Amino acid sequence: MAENSMEIKNEQIGRVTLDYSKYPGEDLYCDGVVEDELLKIVRDMSKVEYPRVIEERKSWPILYHLSTLRENIVEWIPMEKDAKVLEVGSGCGAITGVLARKAGSVTCVDLSRKRSLINAHRNSECENVTIHVGNFKDIEPDLPRDYDYICLIGVFEYGKGYIGGKAPYSEFLRILQAHLGRGGRIIIAIENKYGMKYFAGCKEDHLGTYFAGIENYEDGGGVRTFSRKGLERIFARCGAEEYHFYYPYPDYKFMTTLYSDMYQPGKGELTNNLRNFDRDRMLLFSESAAFNGVLEDDLFPVFANSYLAVIGNGFETKYVKYSNDRAAEYEIRTEIGKSPKGKAYVRKYPLTEAAKDHVRGMALAYENLMKKYEGGNLEINRCTLVDNGEELYAEFDFVEGVPLSQYMDRCLEEEDLEGFHKYFREYVERIGYNSSFEVADFDLIFSNILVNEDTWTLIDYEWTFGKPIDTKELAFRAIYCYLLENEKRNKLNLDLILQELEITETDAANFREQEMDFQRFVTGSRMSMAQMRDAIGYRCMTPQKWIERYQDSEAVNRVQIYEDRGEGFKEEESYFVRDAYRGEQQIELELAVDGNVHVLRVDPAFDSCMVKLLEVTFNGEHVPLEKRKLLLANGKIIKPAEQGNENYQPDIVFPTTDPNINLDLTLLERRAENTLYMRMEIVRLPLNMAQDMAGAVKKLF
Repeated sequence: MAENSMEIKNEQIGRVTLDYSKYPGEDLYCDGVVEDELLKIVRDMSKVEYPRVIEERKSWPILYHLSTLRENIVEWIPMEKDAKVLEVGSGCGAITGVLARKAGSVTCVDLSRKRSLINAHRNSECENVTIHVGNFKDIEPDLPRDYDYICLIGVFEYGKGYIGGKAPYSEFLRILQAHLGRGGRIIIAIENKYGMKYFAGCKEDHLGTYFAGIENYEDGGGVRTFSRKGLERIFARCGAEEYHFYYPYPDYKFMTTLYSDMYQPGKGELTNNLRNFDRDRMLLFSESAAFNGVLEDDLFPVFANSYLAVIGNGFETKYVKYSNDRAAEYEIRTEIGKSPKGKAYVRKYPLTEAAKDHVRGMALAYENLMKKYEGGNLEINRCTLVDNGEELYAEFDFVEGVPLSQYMDRCLEEEDLEGFHKYFREYVERIGYNSSFEVADFDLIFSNILVNEDTWTLIDYEWTFGKPIDTKELAFRAIYCYLLENEKRNKLNLDLILQELEITETDAANFREQEMDFQRFVTGSRMSMAQMRDAIGYRCMTPQKWIERYQDSEAVNRVQIYEDRGEGFKEEESYFVRDAYRGEQQIELELAVDGNVHVLRVDPAFDSCMVKLLEVTFNGEHVPLEKRKLLLANGKIIKPAEQGNENYQPDIVFPTTDPNINLDLTLLERRAENTLYMRMEIVRLPLNMAQDMAGAVKKLF
């Protein structure tokens, strides 16, 4: 029932204030009962319980609204502690909490009271959050004009509904620009209408239809996403003089990596593409392979799945990678940026209190690895620990070079296996130096080593342990991870690698088990996002397989007829029967047969199969299939004939791709012109299954 806005007073939930002064009295937008479920969860449970709830419920809305990974899209932004933030379209508060932790104050605006209640309960400890409930157009005139950040996370595409008019999107930004203070920024996270995932078979996120954005929203609708060029035109119309683009990957919803125009992905990096959780999708091609081509031609900004556009001054940061799908004590953020003096840096920040010791341990790992490889041919990237009381991070030099994995990929692409093995042997030699030393980096994978001419530098040694590890175990893990990252690398003969390392099958099995143990150690047994996708249960369909199956059916579902007139069957005199198949499993024939044909052969398919003869007539008379010698075939019968049983319908298994059924017409009363009618059921079988079934039949038919 709608509530009168005059009867709803402002509300305090914990330390969060909800302002209903502009609330129209009813929610005009609602996702249904799932919002009641969300409200109950955030009201009755603590945040530490959310991961367990997400895994138990296996629900896209629960994952979407409660996952802490949603925060990644803004967590990296270096906000001042006294910054004022306006969050338009705050919804259920997926990013409100992280904004409140980073800034001095956060003002939220959302149309839905139910969603605002969810936001308030989940962030009830935040005394710097105020939520205005109501239509943005009604609330906006009363908002201050000194915000440092205005965030539109998954909101700008709804600008037409917020503002209306002929140019709603540029007008939306004009209105917001008036509320920025000096040096303020507008942060927009939005899907790219030409994102690679939409070409590859993901449905448009808002309309739920295939190719809606690619087709320029031909069927209408109130939501619009844009290409980079489209956004730039809008920015120009509203007078935005400075803006910067970042590229969240796989997309802005569950971003793991953020690229920029200053730091774009390298070939082979974009492999984590099955990240849609909300509905079925098609898989029309390999997105990883397509991205590699896009990267070669410098087209990544055109086909990136999402954009994070910053209107205003840019940031030092040019690359961010999140590793927060782990146990709390290992959650970190890796950042590449450039200092005001122009020096590039790499920094690793703890994302939790528990992860601080993990970051501190990186400086110790550097010192130990330097001692181990002193005098060897593997450089260790320098690490400096910064802990000034306000922030803690490990800073590394920015090293120029190409990942070893890219050189090895190039060898495989050029089918230069000798070159590949040369790199691998050199890798084994370099990492194996001083192998008995009481320290080892377990994560010596190829992508963690940068090659610059003869200098090989280990740039990431996060998983360094105070014990020696056999070189062949480290090398096995490197090649194992390398193969898992890209199926096209499977052309590599792993057996040759194992022989070279003198690794037995038992050793390999033990190393794989150790890898699983290591992953459980890192994740704390948390369910990965790939596992969550499988648990939610939406399908990933491959139309190419349907096409191949159809093409296969066209090739094998053909009926060929041979006639023996006393000289045997002749291929050149055979013919095919058109339209004999009634669907995939029914065959019906009516053949004209002259009186000179002694034996008629019917090949029901070009594949191993099982056939049940339902009905056979000759000149309208029932053919007694139970009689011996009348019916011959190169298959085996499932059930023996019962003499005198006129209703006998033999089942024949054909363990061959050339099945044939022969009728000896000399045993029937023939005329000059005859008509043969046959009706049968056919089921195609894998050859090995047909062979097993035929082998179980004792009597040859």
